[in-house]
Amino acid sequence: MVRAIADRIVTGYLRPGERLDEASLAARFDVSRTPVREALGQLSAIGLVERRPNRGAIVAVVTQEHLASMFESMAELEAICARFSAERMTGAERRALEMEHQASARLVQLGAEEDYEYFNTEFHSRLYRGAHNTHIHDLTVATRSRLAPFRRAQFMLPGRLAKSWREHDLIVTAIMRADAAAAGKAARDHVSIVSEASAVFAAADPMEPKVSRSARR
Repeated sequence: MVRAIADRIVTGYLRPGERLDEASLAARFDVSRTPVREALGQLSAIGLVERRPNRGAIVAVVTQEHLASMFESMAELEAICARFSAERMTGAERRALEMEHQASARLVQLGAEEDYEYFNTEFHSRLYRGAHNTHIHDLTVATRSRLAPFRRAQFMLPGRLAKSWREHDLIVTAIMRADAAAAGKAARDHVSIVSEASAVFAAADPMEPKVSRSARR
């Protein structure tokens, strides 16, 4: 439910400022209003929905500037995790990272967006765990959760899966060589590119049209 509504917001089916009627959403997804209410609460926590006292919920306006600031923070956190992973990952952790990365090439060949998206989440989670720093891990996971719908939207862009894999390959190669500086740079560059790819789904102005379905494919 959370993901379904988030995807409709990020891809422009639900417009900034649009009222989110619980009854209508419940009917659309064939559920009671309780899970809808809970989903809107979670979306409010990550900034995609604005809940107003006695007035219900609306789609929040996510500006390019705000999205850029979140991605800028994410890029630095991921760079730290990649750098620490290059220094601190165990041999087993490095091998598992490389094996899963190589296996994901098949998903790119098949154009399996959903499967690759699942792998992508696990890939980055391995970097966070590999940093072996609980505080950095928690900060990174929390920031990523706020950006998750936008990061997911990048895979709707043509050719993005293959580009993502190549960016991951630079990170993995650096980690396998224990090159902390290169790993950090590759991770920072990767998130910066993700930011640019995802930015097309955020309107700089509430009245600015978003990318259409035909343009996304």
